[in-house]
Amino acid sequence: MRANVIGAGPNGLSAAVVLAAAGLQVEVFEAEEQAGGAARTMELTLPGFLNDFGSSVYPMGAGSPFFRSLPLEELGLEWVHGDACVAHPLDDGTAVFLEDTLEAQERELGADGKAWVNLMRPAAERWWDIAEDVLRPPLHVPRHPLLMARFGLYAVQSADALAKRFKTERAKALLAGIVGHSLLSFDQPMSAAVGILFGATAASVGWPVAKGGAQAIPEALIRRLEQLGGVVHTGRRIESLDELDTRDAIMMCDVTARQLLKVAGARLTAGYRRTLERFEYGPGAFKIDYALSEPIPWRTPECRRAITVHLGGTYAEIAQSEYEVAQGRIAEKPNVLLTQPSLFDAARAPAGRHTAWAYCHVPNGATVDRTQAIEDQIERFAPGFRDCVLARRVWSPADLERMDANLLGGDINAGAFHLKQVLFRPSIRAYRTGTEGLYLCSASTPPGGGVHGMCGYNAAQVALRDLGR
Repeated sequence: MRANVIGAGPNGLSAAVVLAAAGLQVEVFEAEEQAGGAARTMELTLPGFLNDFGSSVYPMGAGSPFFRSLPLEELGLEWVHGDACVAHPLDDGTAVFLEDTLEAQERELGADGKAWVNLMRPAAERWWDIAEDVLRPPLHVPRHPLLMARFGLYAVQSADALAKRFKTERAKALLAGIVGHSLLSFDQPMSAAVGILFGATAASVGWPVAKGGAQAIPEALIRRLEQLGGVVHTGRRIESLDELDTRDAIMMCDVTARQLLKVAGARLTAGYRRTLERFEYGPGAFKIDYALSEPIPWRTPECRRAITVHLGGTYAEIAQSEYEVAQGRIAEKPNVLLTQPSLFDAARAPAGRHTAWAYCHVPNGATVDRTQAIEDQIERFAPGFRDCVLARRVWSPADLERMDANLLGGDINAGAFHLKQVLFRPSIRAYRTGTEGLYLCSASTPPGGGVHGMCGYNAAQVALRDLGR
């Protein structure tokens, strides 16, 4: 039995590894010359400066049950952690930190320390139990029903409702920065889920980067696939399934819902095609990669303790920014997410130099240049930042999509994360398409965006069950 996998992002490669381990002959076809999708590392600014094209920090990668099952270090993947998971500077010259233990979090948040830890502790202390359920399709019998019931009680809430548990602006701001990764308005149901999951990972698996760059993740998966006899073809764009020999083969597609319409064409039923046509995409990203002459000059120097820095100010400011984007508008003061990996991974830049990237959310496909707005937010908390910039590479949503066709309109999650598309992503079938032997394994399926490989893992498991393996 053979398997053809379209797309060599983390999900496509994860599916390929699972299928190859089950004895299938696997070939992967990747449109770009470099495998990895949004988990690629390149010299995007100046020679010798390694920037991650897309994602860079991987709490869900370190917390992935599938990745945990692999001999990652033997495959060349090493996680690198900061001294703190997140820094969140404030206008008063202080910063609040997401620390990597529950005890340190309680101390850091003072009057709200106990409330924060009580919220995060169940998922943090039993991360691998909750990950087994949360990173599976939502419509399944939980393996840990009581744990999932408690998580679900809070996860379905809006971030606004969750924030009412806290008294201090510091705790609320920290929560807002974390929830800001969800690309949801803070008044929407399910916007609390990312806040709890990402908050819990801090004290369980951390918020690491891959040593040497995000590229280490797909390279590790490719090494494992090759050990199992699989092959990856790069620079091979598949416009239609008709280009491949599908006899005695299953097809696994690491493409978004809308792209599957083009690739699969008439092989899809009319009903499933309508479902894919109705699938909604979320806000896009506007991103800037930097080569820096020195570390970012934070007003609060302790911000160098963290690889990830959230730049949005107060809870109210960040919530307003995300609300505006959800309404299809450009936020005057964007919520900016920034990474500074070279502080802890010297391989990213020449000696004494540094890399960073920053992005904000914009309406899907927006064409407005947000460079000044992003850098104004950085300068707000790091005066003199622009003087450190040796070079920058600016990415509009269209630029991101040209580099990775799965980033439609700049949507890094391959589909909006509102309640309906959490439960039915992209349909009640999840990975099955209604066409025998054809499966979807991208972030348009459960559990959605994030470099964890679980969309590919889950889809491959479904395919193997259908094959009776």
